[in-house]
Amino acid sequence: MNHKSTLFWESYWEEKSGKAPDHASVSAWAFGADPDHLLKLVQQGKKTATCSGHIFYEKEQEPLPQAGQYAIILDSQEEPKAIIEITAVDVMPMNKVPESFARAEGEGDLSYDYWYRVHKEFFTEALKPYELDFQEDMLLVCERFKLIYSAS
Repeated sequence: MNHKSTLFWESYWEEKSGKAPDHASVSAWAFGADPDHLLKLVQQGKKTATCSGHIFYEKEQEPLPQAGQYAIILDSQEEPKAIIEITAVDVMPMNKVPESFARAEGEGDLSYDYWYRVHKEFFTEALKPYELDFQEDMLLVCERFKLIYSAS
């Protein structure tokens, strides 16, 4: 987490309750495909879910997110703009993701078809550096979250 993100986190909690929750797990990141547009959807309350390929956590030796963790959402300039709390995490094959989850991602026309098409394109490109091909049953880490703070 960069210095700006740390200050953003600390100032939010100082204004809210005086200090951050003890032992809170927080990370900072930007959405992959179009950070500013996706951030705006979060800030508008239209995007309450996101997903990523399970394989990327394995390859990068990163722990999976868990409910109760927080994330500072960055814009394309790596400026902190929002704080979310992860409320649920499920691992499932991409071709088993329910329509309700696709809608909760808040993108495009909110249809499952749109969600599947853009995620297939995104994962196809993201897998190339690993010399892996897209598989329709690739495992996804599906996160639901709530917005707890948004910068003006």
